Amino acid sequence: MRPSLIVLHYTAMSSASAALERLCDPAFEVSAHYLIGKDGMLWQLVDEADRAWHAGQGRWAGMDDINSRSIGIELDNSGAEPFSEPLMTRLEDLMAGIMTRWDIAPAGVIAHSDMAPTRKWDPGRRFDWRRLARQGSSVWPEPAAPGDFTRDAARFGYDVSCGEDAVLDAVRQRFRPWATGPLDDIDRALVAGLAARFGIDRDTP
Repeated sequence: MRPSLIVLHYTAMSSASAALERLCDPAFEVSAHYLIGKDGMLWQLVDEADRAWHAGQGRWAGMDDINSRSIGIELDNSGAEPFSEPLMTRLEDLMAGIMTRWDIAPAGVIAHSDMAPTRKWDPGRRFDWRRLARQGSSVWPEPAAPGDFTRDAARFGYDVSCGEDAVLDAVRQRFRPWATGPLDDIDRALVAGLAARFGIDRDTP
């Protein structure tokens, strides 16, 4: 399939070289199109037109088999530390080219945790999504009147069959990373804004 998504990951490994070794070892049955090191070093591991095994099971915007619909980028980070400036600069340059070549809209740039909220947490709470949005390489919500969280999250793309708690955690990881506690009107306002600007009209699963 023609790629319509970019999925961002963190490696959660000791170094970029360790991640590179893992991604190139057939025994682990995992791959990605690109790997970016903390120092900005870039490796292309799979051609963009080919399928990489980076996403696993999950759904986004009503679509499954995300591996066949996406380009995967692995970022050298543990998930517990800020992403380095050289890495972010290289990522921004890389994504600009990918999005142009494949006509991928900013709303098509997602977290691994967005499409698999019950089992994945990358690229994590320390990834700077707002920075990407300012560059036009992702989206950021403009809060709207709080509405039905589940319906609005589904319109934006989340698989709400995963349950409200899992979807709320995924939303907060990306758009409200240090929030805690139960669902509140701030969460509802954020997803209402996302649904209004970027949502797809369809029935909630």
